[in-house]
Amino acid sequence: MLINDPKTLIFSILLGLVPALFWLWFWLKEDKEKPEPGGLLTLCFVAGMLSIFFVLPLEKLARSLILKEDWQIVAWASIEEIVKYLVMIIILIRGKFIKEPIDWPIYLITIALGFAAMENIMFLITPLSVNQATVGLLTGQLRFLGSTLLHAVSSGIIGIFIGLSFFKNYFIKGLYFLWSVIIAISLHSAFNFFIIKNNGNDFLKVFAFLWVATIINLLLFEKLRRISGEY
Repeated sequence: MLINDPKTLIFSILLGLVPALFWLWFWLKEDKEKPEPGGLLTLCFVAGMLSIFFVLPLEKLARSLILKEDWQIVAWASIEEIVKYLVMIIILIRGKFIKEPIDWPIYLITIALGFAAMENIMFLITPLSVNQATVGLLTGQLRFLGSTLLHAVSSGIIGIFIGLSFFKNYFIKGLYFLWSVIIAISLHSAFNFFIIKNNGNDFLKVFAFLWVATIINLLLFEKLRRISGEY
C-alpha cells in the first residue's frame, strides 16, 4: 500500500522496530560474556527483515494450493521458520562465525526478530494510514507481547537444539534439528491458530502459553550458555 504521509511511515517503522529491538537486546544480554560482532548481527537483522519479501509470495502460493484453513496456518508457519533458518545458513555457513554452541540461537533469533520487525511495520501501516491511531497502538502492544516474542522463541528453539547437538555426531545432530523444527512449527502454528480462530479473543491465555514456552527457552538457553562456557 502506497503511503503518502511520511509521518505515518516513520511512526509505523518506529512502532514496528521498538518491540523487535527490545527483545533483541534482551536475548543478546544473555550472551554478554562473548558477544557476537555487531556488524554481523546487523546484517542478520536486516536480512531477516528482507526475507519477508520471499515469504509472502510463498505463503500466497500455499494459500492457493491448500484449501483447508487449518493446514494453511501450518504451511505458513513452516514457510516462515524454514526461510529464517535458510537465511542464517546463507549468511553464516561459509564463514567461521559459529564458534560455540550458543552462537546458533543468537544469530537465528536476530534474524527472526528482523523478520518480526518488518512484519510489524507492514501490519501497522494500514491502520495508521487511515488515522486509526488507537488501533495502531493497541496492535503494536499486542504484537510486542505476542507475535514478536513468538518469532524469537520459535526460531530460538531451533537454534538451541542445534547448539545442544554441537558436539554430537551427525545422526544425532539431524535428529535434534528435525525435532526442533517440528516443535518450532507446532508452537508457531498453535499461536496463529488460536489468534485467527478466536479473532484475538482469549489472548491472555494464548500469551500465557507463549510465556511458558519462553521460560523453557530461557532455561535451555542458560544450559547452552554453560556448555559454551566450558568449550
